Amino acid sequence: MRVGHIHLQVADLDRAIAFYRDALGFNLVADGRESGIDAAFLAAGDYHHHIGLNTSNSAGGTPPPAGHTGLDHVAFLYPDRRQLAHAIERLLEAGRSIDNGTDHGANVSVYLTDPDGNGIELYYDRPRAEWSDTDGRPTLKADPFDPIELLASSSSGH
Repeated sequence: MRVGHIHLQVADLDRAIAFYRDALGFNLVADGRESGIDAAFLAAGDYHHHIGLNTSNSAGGTPPPAGHTGLDHVAFLYPDRRQLAHAIERLLEAGRSIDNGTDHGANVSVYLTDPDGNGIELYYDRPRAEWSDTDGRPTLKADPFDPIELLASSSSGH
C-alpha cells in the first residue's frame, strides 16, 4: 500500500492552484471547472494526480482555529538535498515564507503553510543506512536549523 493522493478543501481555487503549481512546482493536470466541477488536480511527474483541490463546501472559508483536530501537515519528498534547495528557492521567489527547518536524523525537513493554512513539509531522506543507530533503533531527533543553509550548501556542491 502507498498513499495515492491528498484532497484539500480550499477557499479560493485560483489561489490554491497558483500556490501548488507556481510555488511548489506541481503540474496542473486537470481543471474541473471546464466541466462544471469546482476542483483541480495537480501532479508531480506523469501520475494522474497527487493533489486534489476543491471549493465544493469551502469557497470563501477560513482555516480551522488552532487547537482543533485535523490534518497537521502533508509531506512532499524530494529526491535529494539539491532538489529540496531548488524548491526553497522557488518558494522564496514566489514571495512565500518558510516557517522553520528541522533535521530529523533520517530526513531533513522545512515547514510552511499553504494559503489556506494547511501545513506543508518539504523534505529529503538521508541514505537508509543513516536512519538507525548502531543498535538498529530509529534515529529520532528534531534539531532546528535555518532553511537558508540548504541554499548555501547546495550551491557550493555539498
